[in-house]
Amino acid sequence: MKEYKSILPEFYLGKRESTIKKAKITCSKDAADYIRNFYHDDIGIYESFFMLIMNRANNTVGYVKISQGGIAGTVVDISIVAKYAVESLASGIIIAHNHPSGNTLPSSNDLNLTKKIKEALSLFGIGLLDHVILSSESYYSLADEGQI
Repeated sequence: MKEYKSILPEFYLGKRESTIKKAKITCSKDAADYIRNFYHDDIGIYESFFMLIMNRANNTVGYVKISQGGIAGTVVDISIVAKYAVESLASGIIIAHNHPSGNTLPSSNDLNLTKKIKEALSLFGIGLLDHVILSSESYYSLADEGQI
């Protein structure tokens, strides 16, 4: 059998400095207020999906923008969510996205995605602490509503 030698790409979780300070998240309002820092005037224009990385003491460790879409949705790849959660050694994560329409009620797709992410992360012992849906005026917490 012939042995093949090739160079494999090396993947890593890159870090950049941010002006956003670390914080302790104790409730869904804390999470929503903190995550609003990632949005600008675009919160009412198109959907974006973010992940907040937490340690065991519920302090923020980092965040990542998972996807950006159009006015009616964005595509979220669960394997990318899991990649960042595992590589950052997260104890838990909070996921969040916005609804430009202003209606913060979760769609069936939102609920299905939340369930799949929770199941995927449970394989690694990482908790899905909340899924927050934001609008420019309000927010909805799936954890507060017993939907996680």
